[in-house]
Amino acid sequence: MYFIDTHTHLYDEQFAEDYEAPIQRALAAGVKKMILPDIDKTSRENMFALASKHPGVLFPCLGLHPTSTGADWRDELDEIESRIASGTGIWAIGETGMDCYWSKEFVREQEAAFEAQIRIACRLGLPVIVHSRNATELILNVLKRCKSLSPAGVFHAFGGSIETFRDLSRTGDWYVGIGGVVTYKNASIAETVREIPLERILLETDSPYLTPAPHRGKRNESSYIPFVAEKIAAQKGISMAEVAAATSANAEKLFKI
Repeated sequence: MYFIDTHTHLYDEQFAEDYEAPIQRALAAGVKKMILPDIDKTSRENMFALASKHPGVLFPCLGLHPTSTGADWRDELDEIESRIASGTGIWAIGETGMDCYWSKEFVREQEAAFEAQIRIACRLGLPVIVHSRNATELILNVLKRCKSLSPAGVFHAFGGSIETFRDLSRTGDWYVGIGGVVTYKNASIAETVREIPLERILLETDSPYLTPAPHRGKRNESSYIPFVAEKIAAQKGISMAEVAAATSANAEKLFKI
């Protein structure tokens, strides 16, 4: 089976002791391509350096994460625009979005930065990787303003209801990223995923975070994608091979990889 991890931070410092080993374990597990969402300028160089060693396997992106968004957000986006202008190869804009869980101090800045990044993505014909936490209504408001631009992308670590999925679907060409949380006991997304069409689902890990069962409590990595696929298959009553084939095709279509 052939898998794609559409959201993994393999360049994170938690992998610093040996960046190569988790990549090799992922490849051995059938995870042949991995999307690297950007966070901010503090880890960007490491991300691009790692991706340059694995062309055709690691696919870097550019974006400003909502929890990294502050008063200097315009400067951060200027750097992103500068890299784009220099010809830096990227496959998506993100990780962007809004997060009102950790702090609401810069919520207006988050909103402005999110909308600006959607507009950058649409201008470039790139998908958007969206982080949404305790901010569904705010995000929907931004997406409604940008609907005429026909945005496309993925809602990373989707944990909303089927109604939320349908609301989002009316604002653009959106997929949902399903990761380790779907394997957790009593996780609502495990029930919701039954109703989300398979052609709208992407697999992800968000490594080193959100580790699936049975490895919950340990550092996550891309090689654990099969556990996510196995749970989705069980919930939908289909084979794991079907999940792998469909979600990989979805990822290839969205990210053009």
